[in-house]
Amino acid sequence: MSDLELCYLSATEALKRFRDHSLSPVELLQAQLSRIEETRSTVNAFSFVYAQEALEAARKAEARYMANTDGMLPLEGLALASKDENAIEGKITTFGSLIYKDYVATSTTPVVQRLMDAGAIVHGRTTTPEFSSEGFTYSRIWGVTRNPWNLDYTPGGSSGGSGAALASGMTTFATGSDIGGSIRIPASACGVVGYKPPYGRNPATPPFNLDFYNHPGPMARTVEDCLMMQNIMCGPHPNDIASLKPKLHVPVDRSGIKGWKIAYSLDLSYFELDEDVRRNTLKALEVFKSLGAEVTEVDLGWTKKSEKAASDYLQTIFGAWVAEYLDERAELLTQYSRTFAESSQVATPKDFLDSLYTAGEMYSTFGPLMERYNVFVCPTLALPAVGAEHDPLKGLTINGKPVDPRYGWIMTYPFNMLSRCPVLSVPSGHAASGVPTGIQIVGGSYCDQDVFRAGLAYEQALGGWFTRSTARPVIPSSR
Repeated sequence: MSDLELCYLSATEALKRFRDHSLSPVELLQAQLSRIEETRSTVNAFSFVYAQEALEAARKAEARYMANTDGMLPLEGLALASKDENAIEGKITTFGSLIYKDYVATSTTPVVQRLMDAGAIVHGRTTTPEFSSEGFTYSRIWGVTRNPWNLDYTPGGSSGGSGAALASGMTTFATGSDIGGSIRIPASACGVVGYKPPYGRNPATPPFNLDFYNHPGPMARTVEDCLMMQNIMCGPHPNDIASLKPKLHVPVDRSGIKGWKIAYSLDLSYFELDEDVRRNTLKALEVFKSLGAEVTEVDLGWTKKSEKAASDYLQTIFGAWVAEYLDERAELLTQYSRTFAESSQVATPKDFLDSLYTAGEMYSTFGPLMERYNVFVCPTLALPAVGAEHDPLKGLTINGKPVDPRYGWIMTYPFNMLSRCPVLSVPSGHAASGVPTGIQIVGGSYCDQDVFRAGLAYEQALGGWFTRSTARPVIPSSR
């Protein structure tokens, strides 16, 4: 098996090979580290790489496997790329900002600590836009991160480095966080799997653990690997009052979806939709039909009022947080985050209240709908991806029609508004540009097991992703 083939092994396959001694954690990690170096000047997915300490941890894992030690950890020896907003004790965490270029964290984010405690090896940190505030990934500190499928496009954001790293074969697992789509946007644009758990399922840190739009979650190349991560990341934490009890363990359920009822909407009643996205979504729905599900188009009755509500909500909490840097540090900010911070200054308590009214109105149609259907399906993005250096201040069009350059192409934020609904983003195909497209599988309130069961059935029907050399991005050696 070539190094590149090793890079695309699933976690489940790698663990099997570790146990039967046909593969060493060191061998796999070395291949992934080489892949990072090969793509540093093109994809640029990592802010920090911890090669030597990661290799030392891999050697220890190798020794444990060779000794057939009892009590092996569930993720023993597998590489984890941690988003550069997840604090790791003793490591610089920049949040994608020059302001934090020398900041050394004094504690570790709970979900990352859980993955490390389960045996995952953090071999590096993935790039993010400044303060995770955009759906693309570039910053003054780390430059532009590009989509490995087509370097002219973004891998999405804000967990863009994580998505690009997975699609490029640089890691087995990656962490993300989702406050408006920041897991699902790069999952779709990079052709990987990302999960937005229901609010409170995975612990977070103040103040955003109390922000119901906020969801830390897993990213991987397969649904089962994503579920493996999620089962470890979730559960109550003593420092997070919003984290849910008891801990939920979702089994790998491959019993299929025959007889299920699936609702879908192509445009959520108000999005302008790219034709490649439309075609690939309809093709994905045919897969669900072939699995024995009844698939029905529905009209949610949502409007662009939802877009304004999400913007107002994000300005009053998230924007207000970024605005704390509008002091002598403002000159260090990347322009998009400075603009976001400044625009948040006009948001009012009434705007915040109105955003909650709108979320309630949206759920008044979606909630009753989900009493009749097992899951709901829609595109993840209205456009496969924007350009790698997209400027949200300069406008955006879809099908020649102007849309909001921040929100008009991301179909994810409505489900941050309906935050208790779990959402799994899985690939649906590729656009003419080569950039992947994705669909969201949305469950009823706190019905995590439903979205994973549907995702597993869909993935199995397609034979998975990245399983053949022709199903992987070909990345130029330089740009």
